[in-house]
Order: sequence, then C-alpha cells, then structure tokens
Amino acid sequence: MDKGNSLPGHQAASQPAWGSGAGDDAESAGQDPYGTPPYGQPGPWAPAPPVQRPDPTPPAGTQLPPPAQGPAPQARSEGPRYDPWATPHGGTPVPQAHPAPQQPPAGRGRAGRLVAGAAVIALVAGVLGGGIGVYLEREGLFSEVRLPQATAGESPPPEGSIAGIAAEVLPGVVTLGGGTGFVLDDEGHILTNAHVVRPAAESGVIDVTFSSGDRAQAEVIGQDSGYDLAVVKVTGVSGLSPLPLGDSDAVRVGDPVVAIGAPFDLAGTVTSGIISATERPITAGGAEADGSDISYVNALQTDAPINPGNSGGPLVDGSGRVIGVNSAIRTADSGGLDPGQSGSVGLGFAIPVNQAKDVAEQLINTGRASHPVIGVTLDTGYPGDGARIGSASGGRAVEPGSPADEAGVEEGDVITAVDGEPVRGSDELIVKIRSHRPGDELELTIERDGDEISLPVTLGEAYSD
Repeated sequence: MDKGNSLPGHQAASQPAWGSGAGDDAESAGQDPYGTPPYGQPGPWAPAPPVQRPDPTPPAGTQLPPPAQGPAPQARSEGPRYDPWATPHGGTPVPQAHPAPQQPPAGRGRAGRLVAGAAVIALVAGVLGGGIGVYLEREGLFSEVRLPQATAGESPPPEGSIAGIAAEVLPGVVTLGGGTGFVLDDEGHILTNAHVVRPAAESGVIDVTFSSGDRAQAEVIGQDSGYDLAVVKVTGVSGLSPLPLGDSDAVRVGDPVVAIGAPFDLAGTVTSGIISATERPITAGGAEADGSDISYVNALQTDAPINPGNSGGPLVDGSGRVIGVNSAIRTADSGGLDPGQSGSVGLGFAIPVNQAKDVAEQLINTGRASHPVIGVTLDTGYPGDGARIGSASGGRAVEPGSPADEAGVEEGDVITAVDGEPVRGSDELIVKIRSHRPGDELELTIERDGDEISLPVTLGEAYSD
C-alpha cells in the first residue's frame, strides 16, 4: 500500500463560493445579502433592518400618566348627602342593634380554593405517578437489562472429547518454517515433513515456536524426500511434552481423528474428522526437475480439514496418540496432490506413523533413511493397467544381482499385483514397495506373454543421495 500520495483532482479554494456565481460580488450577482450561505461558509455582512423597541408593559399598581390636559369639568352643586350613621344634630349617636360582620380581605377565599385544588391535583398526580412507576419498574423500563447466562464449569473436558484430546496434544505441537511438527522425546527431537525444512537445507538451522510461545533454534538432523519426512532437534529446552505414538496398522475406516497444526500461520489450530480410507497410494511434490522431491506414500486419507501450514503436524486418534503425519492434500483447482498451495476440500493425506517411526529412528541414529527396492526400471509411459518393466533409455531394465533379477523378473513383464493387491500403475507399485521394509518378502503377480505367474521377491535396501 503506497502512503503519502495526494488525492487526484484536489485543489485548495482561495475564495468562498456561494451560489452559482462563485467569486463574484454578492450584490452584483443578484443575490439576497440576507440569504443564508452554503453550510460551512461564512455569511456576508449586511446592515440590519430598522427596528423599534416597544414600550414595556407597566407593572401592576403602577400609576398611569394623567390624561391629556383640558378644561376642568365643572363641579355640580349638590346638597348634603344623607348619612345614616351620622350623629344627629344636637343628639347622641344611635347605638347599633347588631355589629356589622367583618368581611374577609378581597382575594383570600380564591387563594384558598387554589391551594386546595393544587393539593388535590398533587395527590392525584402522586398516586398516578406511583402506580405508573411501579408498572414501569416491574416491566424493566427503568433498569438495565441483564440476560441470563450459564456459568462455565471448573471440571476438565471429558476424556476422549475433541477438547480433551486438544488439551493433551497441543503442548507437544510446534510450528517451524512454513509448517508444523511435534515432539518425539525429551531429548528435543521433533518430527516434521521434509518439504517443511527444505528451505533451511543450506544453513541447517530452523526456528521453532512452542505452544507456550517460547522460541528456540533447531538443527536439522536428517531428511528424506522419498518419504517426505525430516527430524530436527532443539537443545537447552526443558519441559518438553513428547506425543505418544499409536499403531497405524490398527486404524480402521471411520475412526475419529484430530489434526493439529498451523494452517496459513494460524498456530494451534484444531480440526477433526474421520479416517476416510487406508493404504491410499499417493505421490506428492515434483517441483524439482529431477524428481528428487517426489514422495511416495501409502497414506491414511482423512476428511479432517488440512490446509497449507498443517504439513508435518500430527494426526491423532481418539486417545490422543499419533497415527499419522499430515503431509498432502488434494485440491479441486489443481486436480492433483499438493503439499501446501491450496485450501482443503476434505481430502487430506497423512504418512502412517508406523512408517514415520521407522524413518525417524533411522534419521536420528544415522542421519539418513534406507528405502526398500527390487532393482528394476519402470516404463512410466505404459498405458495399460499395471507397471511394465522397461527402460526408455535403452539400458537394462533389470539390474543384475538385484532382488528382481534373483526372483526371475524379466524386461517386458507387467506387474499387476503385490501380495494380491492390484497395481494400476508404476507410481502405485513404488508406493506399495515403499510401504514395507528392506528384507520383507513380497509376492509379485506378473503377466508375461499372455500368461500370469507369481514370483516371490525379497526387498533390497538403498539410500537416497
């Protein structure tokens, strides 16, 4: 985001503009000098219209000025008025038969009535107001609303629940590079995917962040692209939480599973699902021109959401034991397997932990891992079902002295099954062989010249460069 760029088309106005004639004199533009200017602009100054102040009304009891001077009215001559209470000439005052009643001062009766009326009105208003207030208070209109809410319990999550599994597993999960890993032992060994630590191949050092937020640097002990597995080690870190390893051979379709990782850098993300399939042959990688980054896995398939960043994280069973290492997803847009480029569509794949355990032990003990081989070259362009033995370069397709040579495999043979399980292509044959260990004996079903034969073969051993 660029910052500091001026807004296009913005320029300062030096004069306020009112009406359509911006900048012109208001009077010359025919505008009302007393009109209201546009909102936010100062109005023009104009002389106020002439006004008069009316004389104030005199207060009550104030003497009004005398009327205009004129000729004085003539006094009318009248005789003496009769005064019934006057003393008669030459006599004593006549006593009154009854004393005259005293009249209340003018206005006192009216004031009393007003006070009484006001008291009645106040009483009625108080009663009505109290009743209305009680009603409004009862309806909660005068008080803040408080909604009911259940309180969280103090007890730990039930054993075997997703919350319980997450609480047990999360302390042993770490983030590193662009992916995830998990602690194998108290010595600081951490298992992850090879494609997660590949960017650290030159330096051999990678940053690790634990669930507690503590950080440390780890040394890459070893990696194997063919299995897409790697082991790193941290030193000087105490309080590690190794995760227990389960048995991937005992996993059944439909078993509940939980995946933990850092999808899109969101560390500590927990997702759940089931095992959708077992022994699903997959190949992933292929970014390198020589194919050195291609991994062949007889994988566990799960619908637990796995996204970029989950790679190398644990797939655990209902008891919190690791049964697989999340490695690849199938994407709807690319139509292929991708170790970390697109979002989950419910097709995730994990390396079985039995295979991961064997490779991890080799990497920890020797720094490299061996692969089981039969010593043949496969014709990857063969269009039919099965894996055809053949070399595109014209060299020998069966290596002399190899397990395949000793078993009687010939160039042109098509391997259609391994231990009775169908083989549909060359990649699937490699996956099925890699799911075993050197020294294991397999039975190959071969089509040769229209006939079907079975050949036993003992797997040899090879190491990646």
